[in-house]
Amino acid sequence: MDTENIKILLVDDEPDILELVGYHLKKEGFQVKTAQNGFEALDVADDFMPHLILLDIMMPEMDGMETCERIRNSEKLKNVLIVFFTARGEDYSQVAGFDAGADDYITKPIKPRVLVSKVKALLRRLGTSVQNDEDVLEFNDFTIFKNEYYLLKNGEQIVLPKKEFELLVLLASSPNKVLNREHILRSVWGHDVVVGGRTIDVHIRKLREKIGDHYIDTIKGVGYKFID
Repeated sequence: MDTENIKILLVDDEPDILELVGYHLKKEGFQVKTAQNGFEALDVADDFMPHLILLDIMMPEMDGMETCERIRNSEKLKNVLIVFFTARGEDYSQVAGFDAGADDYITKPIKPRVLVSKVKALLRRLGTSVQNDEDVLEFNDFTIFKNEYYLLKNGEQIVLPKKEFELLVLLASSPNKVLNREHILRSVWGHDVVVGGRTIDVHIRKLREKIGDHYIDTIKGVGYKFID
C-alpha cells in the first residue's frame, strides 16, 4: 500500500498513546496529526481532511461518541473513515459506536505493529486509496476514483460496469461542456466497435439511476452535458 499520501488523525487524551501510536504510523509512511479531545479533533480534521480518524471514546470535554456524530453531520467530513480506538470492548459499547457512525472498532491494548496492520487492512477493505488530484473527481454527492474504477456515494462504494464508468468519467472530466454523440461513441466504444444509436441513451439512463438525474443534461440533437 502506498501510504505516503494517506492522512490519519489520532485522537486520544493520553499523550503517551498519541506519541507511541503516532510514531509507528509515521514510521509506516502515513501523515499523522493528533488531538487530545473532541473539540480539538473537529478543528484539526476540518483543516487536515484526514482519510481515517482513530478516535478514543472516553475523553474530557467532548467524548468520542459525540465527536463521531458531529463528524458524520459535517458535509465536509462525512465520508472520512472513523475507527474507535478504545479500552471499552463491551458489546453494548461497540453497538453504540456503530450507531454513532463508526466504520470499525479496535480495542486497547494492542501492539503498535498489529494496530498498523489493522489500519492497512481497514483501508484496503473499505476501498480507500489515495490518488493524485487528477485521478479523483469530487462532486457534491459522490467522488470518482478513476484509476480504481469505482465511486463513493454518501460513503458507499459503487462499482459500475466498465462502459458506464468510462462514460461517466468522460462526461465528468469536462463539466458544463456539451459532448456530442459522435465524440462520446468514439471515446468510450472506439472506432472498431459498432453499437446501436440507443446505446448511449441506455447507459445514460442507468447512470442517472445511480448518481442522480440532475448531473447529466440532455442536449437534444447534439449530445450530453455533465452539470457540476
